[in-house]
Amino acid sequence: MRTRLHPLESDFVRDQLALRAVTANQVRTQPEGDYVLYWMQSTHRFEENWALRQAILHADRLGKPLLVHQGLDPTYEHASDRIHTVILENAVALHRRAARLGFSYQFVLRRRRDDDRRAVDRLAARAALVVTDRFPTAGIAERTARFVERAPCRVDLVESHGIVPCGAFVKEEFAARTIRPKIAKLLELALEPVEERPAARALPDAVWRSLDVDRLDLARVDVAAEVARCEIDHTVWPVPFASGLDGARARLAHFCRTALADYAERRNEPADVDGSSRLSPWLHFGQISAAEVLRTVRDAGHTESAAKFQDELVTWRELAFNFCLRNPEHGKLKGLPEWVHRTMAAHKDDPREAIYTREQLEYAETHDALWNAAQREMVTTGHMHNVVRMLWGKSTLLWTARYKHALEHLIHLNNKWALDGRDPSSYGGIQWCFGKFDRPWFDKPVWGLIRPQSLQRAREKFDAETYIRRHATPLR
Repeated sequence: MRTRLHPLESDFVRDQLALRAVTANQVRTQPEGDYVLYWMQSTHRFEENWALRQAILHADRLGKPLLVHQGLDPTYEHASDRIHTVILENAVALHRRAARLGFSYQFVLRRRRDDDRRAVDRLAARAALVVTDRFPTAGIAERTARFVERAPCRVDLVESHGIVPCGAFVKEEFAARTIRPKIAKLLELALEPVEERPAARALPDAVWRSLDVDRLDLARVDVAAEVARCEIDHTVWPVPFASGLDGARARLAHFCRTALADYAERRNEPADVDGSSRLSPWLHFGQISAAEVLRTVRDAGHTESAAKFQDELVTWRELAFNFCLRNPEHGKLKGLPEWVHRTMAAHKDDPREAIYTREQLEYAETHDALWNAAQREMVTTGHMHNVVRMLWGKSTLLWTARYKHALEHLIHLNNKWALDGRDPSSYGGIQWCFGKFDRPWFDKPVWGLIRPQSLQRAREKFDAETYIRRHATPLR
């Protein structure tokens, strides 16, 4: 695809930031501050990072250097070896790139839950202005809101998750059909790349040395040892995953080379490990931008398959982000359409074919081998194929006494074990199983008007037996 390369100071960049950035408080910029602070929370990269771009522009406008700070503590929901390892390994990669790209980047690790020292507060006390990521899930919105209440300077929140700026959609979009044409009008412009550069002024060594934080030595860190020292869930073990931009680009290149040509067909076969991109963990942690992914896929050719991939990457992903950003009840039944509530009320006491506890579900101890295989895939690899993920979610509705319990179980299991858990796409996908973004279907027991899916009939559509054999080892 042919694109312009826009300077960071261009009107294009400013227009994009106007749709991505919000000022979160009424506190003024502190001109006596030592630097502009970018608090990296959800966008773990330097490349195509709109929050970082906003911070650079502010730093240059104020004549200040820029400090990039990332922190990790043990208090986030489902804090575990699995998630900690992904974040720490990427931090090592960011450290290696920072000097080459001209960024002053530091990482602070809080190991104990009772350690209430807030590095970001101490850094903000010396900042002229703070920029951070705007992200509605993974506890980031709540943590940011608490920080904004006590921040001594202006705080800007900037969204880098999607390709099309979130500000282009001023209300909640209720279906792919409503957001798709709006995205189409803006997508090509939003895909145009920007010339990346660091802030004009470097952070003085004296300021770097004087910062009152216990930064992690990323040049010498033993990631496994540091993770073991943290007060987190050590039963959720790390899984093989090439964390970082290089790993994301390698996976993307492999997908374009081996699977993109047949993506429309292969994406529906769970037994085909390489049939889908499996890029969602890298996208969730913000290690690669969706814009880079889409440009790369388009440049690889295979127009029909690329169009299908684009619909998944852009339409459905940004629909989910819009849902979580605009609907504070995105993790509850309250976030569902009114017709879903009516049909659930009518069928809440329908007999269920089985009732399973959360523990039985977590350990894949149901009567259905295909469902069990899907749960085992997620627990043992951190992934779950999208086709079986829909079946996994839909079937759980049938096996709990109340719809509320089914939703709570699915969110808990997904966020605990999946590498792409705690993401807007996770909430959107799970809520789709309950009727979100969908229309009423024919009335059936338990399902009501929610679109049904059958594990048994799914076996007729793909090679379920190979998939089941691959994930057959019991979890206990």
